[in-house]
Amino acid sequence: MGQASSSPVPPNSASGCPVPHQSQPKTAQAAEKCPVPHQAPQEPAKCPIDHGSINPDNQMPKLSQAQAPNQSIELPTDRTESSIPRGDEGRWEYPSPQQFYNALVRKGWETPEEHVVTMVEIHNFLNEEAWEEVKKWEKRHDSSGDLQLARFKGRPGEMSPKARILMVAGWLFPSRFNSEPPFDRHDWIVRRPKTGEEQRYVIDYYSAPPQEDGSPVFSLDVRPALDNFSSVQDRIAVLTEEVWSNFRKDQKSNGSSSKAS
Repeated sequence: MGQASSSPVPPNSASGCPVPHQSQPKTAQAAEKCPVPHQAPQEPAKCPIDHGSINPDNQMPKLSQAQAPNQSIELPTDRTESSIPRGDEGRWEYPSPQQFYNALVRKGWETPEEHVVTMVEIHNFLNEEAWEEVKKWEKRHDSSGDLQLARFKGRPGEMSPKARILMVAGWLFPSRFNSEPPFDRHDWIVRRPKTGEEQRYVIDYYSAPPQEDGSPVFSLDVRPALDNFSSVQDRIAVLTEEVWSNFRKDQKSNGSSSKAS
């Protein structure tokens, strides 16, 4: 839980993040960055987004299901329900491929229309994996069963402190750490209904080396933000457990090697 966990993208998966925005992992080819705008573009002349239609839960504009200008193929408008609870309102829904493409067009990104469905599947898969990691952390507080994602925000242009530290470590120790920055970041606010507490989680999304058959692999680093003492305790406890577990594995491996020789 403390470190990024790598996951190959299954060929046909359609579950993932409740945030209408991006793509990081899912089949043959994935975008290097989150393709959907998380924040209003900073234009010197005029902002093209109607701020009155911004959803306060995810800081995203309402995405149209209408075809974009010059769109050459018809994209599905069906939306997939995620496994992520949003309180009394059921579960979060993912954007349809048409909404996803409209977000790309608004951002000004040129994306082949025939790849949009795959990008949506990757987006959904990654965020379902992120939710599973959140629940692992929340088991420490006996709240994983009724946990809710209250709201979230995409922050692709803001690098987390941990991501910066890992990049420096990659430059200093390239054989042990990756110096590539994450291609996206989310902040998720989860609610523990039993107590009413809210906890912020930071999620960094990384690209990993592809499998031998060329299938893309993505890595997620999910952890509670250090906003309170409880989160600090959790982070230290998990890090200690991982270090101790790796130490025992090394000792066992060295013991087996000695017997073999």
